[in-house]
Amino acid sequence: MAAARLVVVQQKQPSLFVPPSSLSDFNGIRLKHPIQYKKKAWQPKGALQVRASAAKKILIMGGTRFIGIFLSRLLVKEGHQVTLFTRGKAPITQQLPGESDQDYVDFSSKILHLKGDRKDFDFVKTSLAAEGFDVVYDINGREADEVEPILDALPKLEQYIYCSSAGVYLKSDLLPHFETDAVDPKSRHKGKLETESLLEKKDVNWTSIRPVYIYGPLNYNPVEEWFFHRLKAGRPIPIPNSGVQITQLGHVKDLATAFIKVLGNEKASKQVFNISGEKYVTFDGLARACAKAGGFPEPEIIHYNPKEFDFGKKKAFPFRDQHFFASIEKAKSVLGWKPDFDLVEGLTDSYNLDFGRGTFRKEADFTTDDMILSKSLVLQS
Repeated sequence: MAAARLVVVQQKQPSLFVPPSSLSDFNGIRLKHPIQYKKKAWQPKGALQVRASAAKKILIMGGTRFIGIFLSRLLVKEGHQVTLFTRGKAPITQQLPGESDQDYVDFSSKILHLKGDRKDFDFVKTSLAAEGFDVVYDINGREADEVEPILDALPKLEQYIYCSSAGVYLKSDLLPHFETDAVDPKSRHKGKLETESLLEKKDVNWTSIRPVYIYGPLNYNPVEEWFFHRLKAGRPIPIPNSGVQITQLGHVKDLATAFIKVLGNEKASKQVFNISGEKYVTFDGLARACAKAGGFPEPEIIHYNPKEFDFGKKKAFPFRDQHFFASIEKAKSVLGWKPDFDLVEGLTDSYNLDFGRGTFRKEADFTTDDMILSKSLVLQS
C-alpha cells in the first residue's frame, strides 16, 4: 500500500474569475485576509475570537462539494491548518463567485489534501495515524463503520464534529422537531443516527449538527435550483397537494458559521444541534420567495395529487410531501449562534452567486411537470 502523502495545493493564478455579484460577495462583504473579527467580513455576528495559540490541525472528511467549501475557508482564515480528505476526483479548490483573486490564491496556497477512499479502512487508519489531527469535521460520513477507523487512528482527538441530518427524526404530528425528539431507526438517514450512537459509545468529545434542508451557492441538491429552472423557463410550478405543507431551509453559510461555533466549545461537548433558518415556509411560499429572489414575476402554481401519477423513478418535487421543520432555539441559546440570512435574502444570494450567473448542477427536466400539466389541462377543460 502506498504511503499517505499530504499535498499542499498551490496555484499561482486562479483558475476562474467572475466579477462580484450585485448583491454580495460572501454574505454581503468580500472576504479579507486575514480575518479580523473586529472588522466586518464574512463571519457570524459574535464570532469566536481565535488566537494564534488556539490554532488547530483540522481534518475535513470531504470538503470540495458544498458545505466544506465554505467551512474550509472560515477555518483557514482563522489560522487553522486544514486538510481535506477526498478521493481526488473533484478539484481540491475552486474560486468561488465573488471571491477576489487574492483571497483565492491565499486560500488555495494553504489548504492541504490527503487523497484516499474513506471506505479503505486500513488506509484511513495508517494515513491519519501518521499525520495526527486535533479535530475532525466529518461532512460526508453516512455510515458508522466509516467513522470507527478514524477514531481508532486518532486516540488523542480533541473533538469530532459530525454533519448529521434532521431527517433522523421520527415523523410526528407535534412540531417543530427538538433535539430530544424520538428518532426513526428505519429512516434513510439511519446510518447517521448509528454514527451518533457510536460517537457516544466511544466516549469521545463529539458534536453533531442536524441541518434541515440546506440551500445556497453551489448546492448539489436540487432545492432552490428546481424552482429557478421553472421560473426562468416561464413555466408553472407544480406543487403536490395543497401547497401549505410547512418546511424549513437553512443557508449554507449560516451552517458553516454554526460549525465554527462548536469548535472548541465546551458547551457543545456531546451535544446535538438543529441548524436551519429562523422561519418556516410553505411550499407555495417557497415558490414565491424564489421568484422574488430571482426577480421573476409572481409564479403560477399548479397543485396536484401525487397518487394520481406514476412518475417511475423520477422525482417530481424536491421536498418530502409533509410538514418538516425543526427548532433552532438550542443552538441560539447555547452557542450564541443565529442565522444571518432570512429566506428571501438567502435565496437572492444563491441566485446571484450561482444560477443567475448561468451555473447549476443539473439540467432542467420537465418530464414530470408535463405529465402533471397535461392532466391538469384536461381537468380544466
